[in-house]
Amino acid sequence: MKIFSLSQVTTKIKTISPVYVSLTLLHDSKTQASTAFLYYWYMFSLQINDLEVLNCEYGKNSIKFLRLHKEGKKHFVKEVEVCTHLRLTSPQEYLEGKNSLVIPTDTIKNIVLVLAKKNGISSLEQFAIDICNHFMTTFCQVAYVKTYIQEVPWQRLHEDGVPHIHSFICVPDGIRFCEAEQCRNGPLIVFAGIKDLKLMKTTQSGFEGFYKNEHTTLPERHDRILCGELFCKWSYGECKDFDFDCIWKKIRECILEAFAGPPDCGEYSPSYQKTINCIQMLVLSRVSQVQVIEVVLNNTFFNVVDMKNLGLTNDKEVLVPVEAPYGSCACTLGRKKFFEAQGHMMRDERKCQFGLAAAQGN
Repeated sequence: MKIFSLSQVTTKIKTISPVYVSLTLLHDSKTQASTAFLYYWYMFSLQINDLEVLNCEYGKNSIKFLRLHKEGKKHFVKEVEVCTHLRLTSPQEYLEGKNSLVIPTDTIKNIVLVLAKKNGISSLEQFAIDICNHFMTTFCQVAYVKTYIQEVPWQRLHEDGVPHIHSFICVPDGIRFCEAEQCRNGPLIVFAGIKDLKLMKTTQSGFEGFYKNEHTTLPERHDRILCGELFCKWSYGECKDFDFDCIWKKIRECILEAFAGPPDCGEYSPSYQKTINCIQMLVLSRVSQVQVIEVVLNNTFFNVVDMKNLGLTNDKEVLVPVEAPYGSCACTLGRKKFFEAQGHMMRDERKCQFGLAAAQGN
């Protein structure tokens, strides 16, 4: 291998590379190690013209606030967490350190709070649409905006069947969330969903006939507990004058009905996968506004406690949960007509990709 001298490498870097780094070396600056370092730096240095920015965005996460609305003596509350991110028309803040187009994330936070004050929150979806519309119509340097909102599940207290005018209880029966995203000169896309919905049925579930080999230790079961934590996300087509609250409640009812079956007898589930499909089929058959639905069901497994050493027979009455590792099943199902009309859309839709993983439980 030909070894360049320090002066030769430095000269090449000065004349050929667009980026010249002046290095102050130690006393023995002409050691072979120093020469090799500069040689490889020169050989493998990258020019920005050789690269392409695939995506650059920024924003404010975890904007938490409570919106209180009063109608006479009766109060209404919405406690939400908002994450809003922007992509600008130029990536100059990343490549050149120029901030002239950058809307500070503190400003993003303030805008979200101002919109909550001025517009209120009629529904999560409408508030997300308001945020997207504001950034698109106010800032010409914004090329793309995406916002994620999730709600704290406050419900009005009832005393002897009478709703309280200003008292609420937080009921952890699933967290409602939504997303809205828009590109300049592109359609506004709205997603909605429910997460952290814990469901269980103690019978009418089994798992049999699965593939087996020398590594299989799982026994077949025709009667087991089916328990899991559900994540469900759906997308609408063209958003018209939808009653988002009504649609969300209807989809939640479909999820519970498909999971449990008739109240007097239930419905047998041969697998978590089939349960997911039943949920999706029921939603798509009853809610015409939904075009694509994704369901993820994380399995909670229960082991029967062996009480023989205690002189007792345990007929699946005392069980302990196995928290990890756990199984997870997922499926995305959509209408073919929608995919044909939206040929640019990926069939395997993904969740938020800009720092929202923690908010969504990914």
